[in-house]
Amino acid sequence: MTRKGLGKGLQALIPEIEDAPLAEAVEIDPAVIKANPYQPRKHFDEEKMSELVSSIIEHGILQPLIVRPSGEGYELVAGERRLRAAKMAGLGQVPVIIRPFSAREMMEIALIENLQREDLNPLEEAEAYQRLQEEFGYTQEQLAARLGKSRSAVANTLRLLSLHVDVRRVVASGKLSEGHARAILALPLEKQPEAAKRALELGLSVRETERLSGQGRPRAGLAARKKHENDRYINDIEERMRQHCGAAVNIRITPRGSGKVEIHFYDQDELSRLCELLTCST
Repeated sequence: MTRKGLGKGLQALIPEIEDAPLAEAVEIDPAVIKANPYQPRKHFDEEKMSELVSSIIEHGILQPLIVRPSGEGYELVAGERRLRAAKMAGLGQVPVIIRPFSAREMMEIALIENLQREDLNPLEEAEAYQRLQEEFGYTQEQLAARLGKSRSAVANTLRLLSLHVDVRRVVASGKLSEGHARAILALPLEKQPEAAKRALELGLSVRETERLSGQGRPRAGLAARKKHENDRYINDIEERMRQHCGAAVNIRITPRGSGKVEIHFYDQDELSRLCELLTCST
């Protein structure tokens, strides 16, 4: 399996067990395996689960589950979907690899297993980051290093937890993307649900949502912006700056060809982060 974007620390935890052959596994009753208390994933696609159950009934479990000893039974480390599907299929025995992982390693492996498969929605990922910080004292820099991500990417994901609870539900459902959510974060908390509603009803793109949310500017400003929307060069620069800064970016061009670049922030911490990123002095 390709482990795209993983930090070296996590790579050291996973390969020898994830790629272990069935010959190295032992068979145990799935009833004695307790759920991983650090599992970040809360939503499971019913259709995909049904497909997995059918596959397991026909072919069995091709990749062992990973467990650790716990009392008189075991605690799941990796393989949540396979365990659930095995129980749904009525299997009496499942193949497992037994390893004495620590609580921290359990949480890291559960998180990275889902990130590898892109199984987490943005809010589940943010909550997993937050839990790693709260329970194991990770800083954003340490999280970034462990996950093979930039610090700004980790910070952007964590900021989703500041969304209004109604908007968080919409993002968790997959109806709005993480990009839409970051754009809506530019608005005061009480205005966020209405912005999310409009973005859904009008089918707005991320960039259109950014303009809708841009520091509460009136929509009349969009008219002047329209004539530049087909300028691929400007759009490309905006997108590259947005990805680099982890913030909403607007480039405004005047009829004479001059213009300005606007980078949005929502508090002093965010301003300090942007200053550090842009090598400014505070």
